[in-house]
Amino acid sequence: MGTSNVLTVPSSIKPRETEFDVFYGRNGAIVYTPKTKNPFTDENFVKTHQGKLDETLVETELRKDEF
Repeated sequence: MGTSNVLTVPSSIKPRETEFDVFYGRNGAIVYTPKTKNPFTDENFVKTHQGKLDETLVETELRKDEF
């Protein structure tokens, strides 16, 4: 006995991608979205952008009523 469900897609729908993430939407809808790369786990992206955020941060102080 497996742990998967199979949902058929009507032949009129032609997927442009081959891999999808799936989640529950509103009212029990099952939503499939094309998988995308996470730039924060992409080694080249990290090397290119490492330390860049530090250059744009501005130090600020929070007042007690701001959080």
